[in-house]
Amino acid sequence: MKKIILSLAVFSAGLIAYAQNTNTEGSSYSFTEVAHHDATPVLSQGYTGTCWSFSALSFFESEMIRKGVENPPILSQMYIARKAYEGKAENYIRMDGKSNFSQGGAFHDIPYVFERYGIVPIEAYEGLNYGTDKHNHKEVYSVLNGYMGGVLNYVDNKGDAALSKNWKAGLSGILDAYLGEDPTTFTYEGKEYTPKSFAESTKLNMDDYVSLTSFTHFPMHEEVQLLIPDNWSNGTSYNVSMDELLEATVSALENGYTVAWGADVSEKGFNFGKGLAIVPEDESTIKVRGRDNSNFSDAGASKESNAFLTPVKEITVTPEMRQEGYDNKTTTDDHGMHITGLYEEANGTRYFLVKNSWGTGNYPEGYLYVSENYFKLKTINVYLHKDGIPKGISKKIMK
Repeated sequence: MKKIILSLAVFSAGLIAYAQNTNTEGSSYSFTEVAHHDATPVLSQGYTGTCWSFSALSFFESEMIRKGVENPPILSQMYIARKAYEGKAENYIRMDGKSNFSQGGAFHDIPYVFERYGIVPIEAYEGLNYGTDKHNHKEVYSVLNGYMGGVLNYVDNKGDAALSKNWKAGLSGILDAYLGEDPTTFTYEGKEYTPKSFAESTKLNMDDYVSLTSFTHFPMHEEVQLLIPDNWSNGTSYNVSMDELLEATVSALENGYTVAWGADVSEKGFNFGKGLAIVPEDESTIKVRGRDNSNFSDAGASKESNAFLTPVKEITVTPEMRQEGYDNKTTTDDHGMHITGLYEEANGTRYFLVKNSWGTGNYPEGYLYVSENYFKLKTINVYLHKDGIPKGISKKIMK
């Protein structure tokens, strides 16, 4: 068994005090705190499509804080990504290449890994075996994808020969080379753990967490399978009305819970550089230069408009508009983030304070303010503790 010996925390969780009450320098937006919850430091997912791992683990770290852990460990995003790659690869072969094998994933991939394999702190598995200090999965994924294509090609052309078990060892070899060997035991703060025993030490119960979504093609208040490519493990969500989705998120924040948020960010009104996401009635004032990258792992295209400096009227969002965006592919499953606060702008509009995983280069230091209108239009799903959901909604869905 491989043993990793660790000194005391290399990555200190140090809770971040958030002070800015506006979105960017020179802005007349003014936000007043309604609810605000602690989170671990903003990190960068680098050049990877692993936002789902960064945001979901940030959410679980805040859950540990809520449960009384003063200085929670930063959990290893790449341990989760590694184990998810393994699961996606098995699905890919079983489904004859008809399931998604990509860098992307979903919030419920954390319970998938946590319950089967456990979890480790980032000190035990940084996932940077390729020699840089910033995550970059461009080559990693290219190699993995080519390998899986080769395995599948053999399956398609093998005649009567059986597929050996060795392909899994080959996959592990690639993951070992790029991310580091799979840790089996390690020492953290003077105590020895396995991934399973470390998971137990977090006191997190994965059965406590649920996903909510809101689309009209699903039956209302039923448990449904979210139809997005990255839902490779077929995780389920409860389908609620648009207003209930907003109510559940607001209520959770008002009652001490944070929320993981999956959303479309490829919109003119989503401007990480200016720390704001809005849906203005007149989008023609927003000038876009450049383009977003395929994995939405940075601020992407440059967007300029007075709308990001002075509050403007936003569109009135309806369930029909949400559904149309999903059906015509203008609302897609782009990015996972972590909602840590609820604020009110001077004009009365509610905004969510959202922790991102693109580093701290913008004015709100890695955060942005998202209007409730943007949330209603562009949310794919939210993930939260079931006790954070208002009882009136819980009774409808948890029958």
